[in-house]
Amino acid sequence: MLSTALKNLPQTVTFPPVWIPDPIVWDNFREAIQTIPFFTYFKNTAFYVVFSIVGTLISCPFVAYGLSMVRWPARDSLLLLILATMMIPFPVTMVPLFIIFGKLGWINTYAPLIVPTFFGTPFFIFLLRQFFMTIPPALPDAARIDGASELTIFARVILPLCKPALGVVALFQFLASWNNFMGPLIYLMEESKYPLSLGLQDYRSTYFVEWNLFMAASTIVVVPTVIIFFIFQRRLIEGIHLTGVKE
Repeated sequence: MLSTALKNLPQTVTFPPVWIPDPIVWDNFREAIQTIPFFTYFKNTAFYVVFSIVGTLISCPFVAYGLSMVRWPARDSLLLLILATMMIPFPVTMVPLFIIFGKLGWINTYAPLIVPTFFGTPFFIFLLRQFFMTIPPALPDAARIDGASELTIFARVILPLCKPALGVVALFQFLASWNNFMGPLIYLMEESKYPLSLGLQDYRSTYFVEWNLFMAASTIVVVPTVIIFFIFQRRLIEGIHLTGVKE
């Protein structure tokens, strides 16, 4: 990808492929940003990513807490039902969801992409539940004896202990939203509302693809995810380890 991003247009279709561009065309990155409304797409992506992360971090810990730290009938059955929804392929629900969101007047808005995150994501619920199960039951039980409500226990006892797991969930949600292509393709009609994942298709026409500009823009889009991964790599590994091991 980086090699193609630094080539001139004729070199992108040369056979055998040229691995080291000659000359190296750094101007492709500037031209890639100027060819499409890149910063509009970036603003749309940032809006979508931030609110989807907020929705996930609000809803999933609540559900995971109720499925792990609170004892009530049919708790395990509900967990199995939630996990079963992960086995339903997206194409199966694609048309029904489009019809529902259309009747709500949400087509061509970010509501179909953001609002569902406020109702929980099965994988993240399961991930957080596994982490909550590693917390000694004596901690919430002691708080209950002191008269604390479940909301107080959740906010003041459990949440401060689950920062690594929340960091993992936030990172996974960031990657999922940043790279989401099918959702925006289905629900967004106006080009001015496209995120970067969909806006990159502007480099493709019916008969021609400017591969050097396409790869230059793709490289720019990939950079934030790589930077965030390396910054939070240690916390990511720690969080995955803690959610998968119960002492």
